[in-house]
Amino acid sequence: MNVTAKDLLDAGVHFGHQTKRWNPRSKPYVFDHRQGITIIDLGKTHEQLAKSYTFIEDTVANGGNVLFVGTKRQAKEIIREAATSTTMPYCVDRWLGGTLTNFATVKKSIAKFKKYQQMETSGEMAKFSSKEEAAMKREMGRMQRNFSGIVEMADLPTAMFVIDASHEAIAVAEASRCGIPCIGLVDTNSDPTKLSHPIPGNDDAVKSIRIIVETIVQAVQSGLAQRESRRTSRGQADLKAATAAVAAAAGVTEIDLSKVELPPDVVPLVEGDAETPVVVKKKPAVRKKVAAPKE
Repeated sequence: MNVTAKDLLDAGVHFGHQTKRWNPRSKPYVFDHRQGITIIDLGKTHEQLAKSYTFIEDTVANGGNVLFVGTKRQAKEIIREAATSTTMPYCVDRWLGGTLTNFATVKKSIAKFKKYQQMETSGEMAKFSSKEEAAMKREMGRMQRNFSGIVEMADLPTAMFVIDASHEAIAVAEASRCGIPCIGLVDTNSDPTKLSHPIPGNDDAVKSIRIIVETIVQAVQSGLAQRESRRTSRGQADLKAATAAVAAAAGVTEIDLSKVELPPDVVPLVEGDAETPVVVKKKPAVRKKVAAPKE
């Protein structure tokens, strides 16, 4: 992780909410209250960010995926860019209730959306009446807004990253119910105990959101690189094992005739300087017929 506490300070991560809006459960991460503004302890922010970085890196390296969630106006484009660059699922328009807890139904809706897309591409949708076609396109537009980021999410995510745990309370609650670890940027008006890996910081300023998201993206990219290197090394190991197995099988098929016990009617015959003995079978003795004496 290349981010320092000085970088966090320059990005304004230490600015919290007004003191009248602060959540008492965020007290462990509060440095002081000044001029009616809560100041966040950047030392603890940097510590929590480092822990989250390590957790996400290990999760992705082990084959997991991270769902990025940020429906706030300040975070939409940042989250979309981050998730797209790392090929991870994301939600930036509206969190559908039951996206995690009722994922089986959501998968059916995604399959229907893909079917509509295929019909539009192949021209099959034009065969319907204009009224039916307009209804399908309206439904496709709604599905595009809701499912654009999770179309390729075949199963529940391994972890979830959110911006503003208070604003994404439903998503955080669903992740908790499904047992999915949740990492998030938490301001002083939110409850950090609802997240498994809270990152205390300003979740309203664009610069603050960007520096945190960029750090998480670095963790994901590092995990993807480790995953690829492990896959490559595993493939090389499998290739070596297969080569060794073939060599062992070839070694078994080579028989040393000098150590083979031959039947009594077979004798080895070595011709010239050849290394491999040539086996020659004895010819059976031919008995001569003796004529019977004449009387």
